[in-house]
Amino acid sequence: MEHLFRHESGKMLAVLVKLFGLSQVEIAEDIVQETLLNALETWKIKGLPDDPRAWLYRSAKNRTIDYLRRERNFKERIAPQYQSNAQPLESSWLDGYFLDSEIEDAQLRMMFATCHPDIPLESQLALMLRTLCGLSTQEIAAAFLIPTDSIIKRLYRAKEKIREEKLSLEVPMGQELLSRLDAVLQAIYLLFNEGYKSASSDSIVRHELCAEAIRLGTLLGKNPLSDLPKTHALMALMCFHASRLDSRMNAEGEIILLEHQDRSTWNQQLIALGNTHFKQSSQGNDISVYHVEAAIASYHVGAPDFTHTNWQAIFYCYNLLYNLSPSPVVAFNRAIALGYAEGANAGIEAILKVEGLEKSHLYHTALGDFYQKTGDAISAKMAYSRALELAALPAEQKVIRQKLNNEQKNG
Repeated sequence: MEHLFRHESGKMLAVLVKLFGLSQVEIAEDIVQETLLNALETWKIKGLPDDPRAWLYRSAKNRTIDYLRRERNFKERIAPQYQSNAQPLESSWLDGYFLDSEIEDAQLRMMFATCHPDIPLESQLALMLRTLCGLSTQEIAAAFLIPTDSIIKRLYRAKEKIREEKLSLEVPMGQELLSRLDAVLQAIYLLFNEGYKSASSDSIVRHELCAEAIRLGTLLGKNPLSDLPKTHALMALMCFHASRLDSRMNAEGEIILLEHQDRSTWNQQLIALGNTHFKQSSQGNDISVYHVEAAIASYHVGAPDFTHTNWQAIFYCYNLLYNLSPSPVVAFNRAIALGYAEGANAGIEAILKVEGLEKSHLYHTALGDFYQKTGDAISAKMAYSRALELAALPAEQKVIRQKLNNEQKNG
């Protein structure tokens, strides 16, 4: 049900915003929220309907009609030939908004409309993730590593900007569209990342978020305006990562690290789809961060086992990625790749040079792993102990505790 609601809420919101206008997004949000709450209450009593999606759309249409009647502006919003006793006309008029083709068009419009240049980028991303992708303010805050209050303020300022300046829901063309596409792609990637490794859920992996991100990316790839190499590069990256989702957790909800995953369970159809998108992304001369990250992911899914992973190539890719988008996280991942390519001591030396991640449990876990490989049990235990203090999620704490216990036994 969570997957259904998240999957359909963005669609319903996009359709209703197309009806009411971007400046009245709160009205659309209220109708969607009421629809989902009504579904929860009704389905608990009567059970799941045969077609839940159609049920939600009918409920949303009925609530839209109720709202328009209450506001006494129904006649102004429909065809002039409307008659007050013509109930079928009301439904047929709204049916046009909920056709599959109209839904996809409305979603695409909503994605680009929220990236209006008059709205700051950070607010664009927060607005897309909250309204179109259905993330909570807490989940968005975790994605940006900032307090929840800051996200609430960003959303409020963005909506005030839309309302005060009456920004329109129009799909830009040409260069203007290209200037907005990067923000749309970034929002989709942030959504996927929350699903691939959740910062707000004990389950770590949230399949429904990954599926929604891939669906939105597919929508972009099908539209001629956004059918560009970097769109396909992002799709390739998400497909490669998604192919490993089922192998990342065991039946007890425990994390399975990459080197211990059963590669026979990796989804070969998603890997093949990723390769198709990767080939499509090679058209043109531009290289985006998604191209490089997709290349890194392709080396992982293409390796027969962990030992035979091409770490030299991955290290080269991280060097390229750092030149394109330098950050402590990229530097950290590059250091890990170097450690596997040239030895644990090289990895330790490179990680210790990374600044800004001293409060990350991943940083100290990686140090502990490399210290363990060199036989420095004391340093390994110190690193794992610090990582355990910093890890927030129980599943992550369990992995680190097992590493620490192993070192203590060996010591």
